[in-house]
Amino acid sequence: MTGDELALLLSGGDVQLIDVRSAGEFDGSAGYPCDPAQGHIPGAIHIEVEEIAAAGPAIPALLHERGVDPAGRIVCYCHSGGRSASAAAALISAGVAAENYEGSWHEWSRREGSPG
Repeated sequence: MTGDELALLLSGGDVQLIDVRSAGEFDGSAGYPCDPAQGHIPGAIHIEVEEIAAAGPAIPALLHERGVDPAGRIVCYCHSGGRSASAAAALISAGVAAENYEGSWHEWSRREGSPG
């Protein structure tokens, strides 16, 4: 999925976005100096990749607890697509349809007017 595809989905409200990075990356207090901005994509729900991995078959319950509909369209992102690919794979293995935003925050933070 590209940043443009994600932006289109977000504008239509057709996606639930999960940020699987650390709390500091999510709130903007930590991050990578290669990014022009820190923070998160507006509307994203923060669930660290380690929480998703630890939940195993209880992933649908974890999502529900955090306000994510396990039956809806879900896109995961991180900094550069690695952690979010793992999170999406874990969701899929638990029976939840999920996609990975490969460009993740590294790409999104470069979009004009897009950083959170």
